[in-house]
Amino acid sequence: MSSVVTQPMYFDTASTTQIAQEVLDEMVACLSSNGCHGNPSSLMHQPGRAAAAVVAAARKQMAAELGCEAGEILFTSGATEANNLAIQGVALAHAEQGRHLITSKIEHKSVLETCQALERQGFDVTYLTPNRAGWIELEDVKNALRTDTLLVSLMHTNNETGIQQPLEAVADLIANAGVLFHVDASQAAGKFRIDLNSIPIDLLSISAHKFHGPKGAGCLFIRNRRRLKIQPLVFGGGQEFGLRSGTLATHQIVGLSEAMHLAASRRDADFFHVVELKSFFLERLAMQIKIKIHGDPRCCSPYLVNISIAGISSDALINQLLNDVAISSGAACSSGTIDSSYVLRAMGIDGDDLYGAVRIGFSRYHTISDVLKAAQHIVSAVHRMQELD
Repeated sequence: MSSVVTQPMYFDTASTTQIAQEVLDEMVACLSSNGCHGNPSSLMHQPGRAAAAVVAAARKQMAAELGCEAGEILFTSGATEANNLAIQGVALAHAEQGRHLITSKIEHKSVLETCQALERQGFDVTYLTPNRAGWIELEDVKNALRTDTLLVSLMHTNNETGIQQPLEAVADLIANAGVLFHVDASQAAGKFRIDLNSIPIDLLSISAHKFHGPKGAGCLFIRNRRRLKIQPLVFGGGQEFGLRSGTLATHQIVGLSEAMHLAASRRDADFFHVVELKSFFLERLAMQIKIKIHGDPRCCSPYLVNISIAGISSDALINQLLNDVAISSGAACSSGTIDSSYVLRAMGIDGDDLYGAVRIGFSRYHTISDVLKAAQHIVSAVHRMQELD
């Protein structure tokens, strides 16, 4: 007789989200024999043209949600590829105009390592330090700009702390300086309104699986794509305006656009729901154990929170919760070793607060009962660990 494995409650939504049933249904329909299984680049026959029409409709839908033109949306495998194409593609195509880039120390690794790769090719990169609240000061961006600055890359919402950058002010500053601005919106798209018609962002990266879409799907917004020169990183059949060769994954693109459409249709309801969830969760924890929130709560996404619990290490807590609650650490695990979070270190957080940091994420599918149970599991685990000590 086989035993049933009980899954822990999932609260690692900043890492990935469960796919929405509505999105899955659209993707399955697309993959079926009666769907759009043709190659969207094969326009000589009806199945190919049907697939191309579906891709075009998805592109138009994404553009409508973001406030841009359909021709400014480039489909990718996710935000990592989009970040690479935006930063490397612009830098390599415009190296004769300038070889200086600006980013911050709290960006996603797909931005930081891309910038480091460009440094090895002779580019100069300035890495801005956040304040202790977790965001980049406007004055620091202004002071870092040079006559040879080509591009600034800053994320919308931090993936570890949830802290949101003052992007509108930064975008205006950068636009007035005549410098290109790239934004990694992985933790923001589908959760917050992004109107590219009103904010001067030149490039913006999105990943579907952060807002209940499929993994392996995303896009890069490129303002004035026909005029902004970008060097492709993948060569071949010339798909996606010659900037990203390879057969388009029609069902993944459908999943991306459907997830964005669904998120936009319920954005306000989802927002107020997770605000309530996060508030209940933190209140219940604070009633029974001592916690410390990292980053300024006033400019933090309600979809996640980064906390430390006095005297408790993150890896020990996560191990205690393995069968009950799935959360993540602010640490990166590599080859069996654990290093402290570079994001929190950049914010000036150290000691027990640094090595005890854990990240908890909330979603539209969580209930008040879920977060209260999760909080109680965490409290019980902490009490067990304190008794052992």
